[in-house]
Amino acid sequence: MPLCRFSNEETTWAAADLLAAWVRQYGVPKALYCDWKNVYLRQPTSREAIEGIEPETQFGRMCAKLGIAIIGASSPQAKGRVERHHGTHQDRLIKKMRLQGIADYEAANRYLDEQYLPEHNAKFGCEPSAGADFHRRLSKRLDLKWVLCLEAERVVSGDRVVRFENRFLQLKPKRNQALGTGARVTVQQAREGELQVVYEDRAVAFEEIARPEPKPRPEPKPRPGAEAASRAEATSGSAGEKPSANHPWR
Repeated sequence: MPLCRFSNEETTWAAADLLAAWVRQYGVPKALYCDWKNVYLRQPTSREAIEGIEPETQFGRMCAKLGIAIIGASSPQAKGRVERHHGTHQDRLIKKMRLQGIADYEAANRYLDEQYLPEHNAKFGCEPSAGADFHRRLSKRLDLKWVLCLEAERVVSGDRVVRFENRFLQLKPKRNQALGTGARVTVQQAREGELQVVYEDRAVAFEEIARPEPKPRPEPKPRPGAEAASRAEATSGSAGEKPSANHPWR
């Protein structure tokens, strides 16, 4: 059964929104069959290739948390099967939307959910050859809001402030959270923009503050003998004064 959504671009958030809708309706799939767009899969960097690190996108990390494998379509035949399925909707759906006078994303998605997909699935849907459903239930320990989120690693500064996209987060760890200078935390950003700071798989309390004032630099200590040299220079006259005719320099 197809599940579709319209969005302005094929971004990480667009893919996450569709995955969230699928999980709520059917459960957690075992795998997703995707093309090789950077939203889903990417090639390793030179450092990752040398160190043997598996490259991962933000969407790939979301799927990994849910135990979903991502399979890239690596052959023209596999890609063509997906595109033929899309071609049906790109032809039939667009014509029906034009007849309905739909011209914005909100109305288009509402039409998909309320009319087009139920009619399409009822007409073209067929029973699978095997009745087994390989979808899994979403674990009660997982909050889909913080599973389908963006993540970035940050380093804690000396005053326990974390900077994230020009925002400053003052951490307030509990007594049993040994969160010191240089510790690495994960900043999570939910779909609605809400932030969460995680350290060792536990959330850390914080408050957003204004940009901290830079600490004044301590004045450098005078070097030994510098004061005497400065007095000697002061008594010797101006540095730009022309020496007399009988001066030793002459």
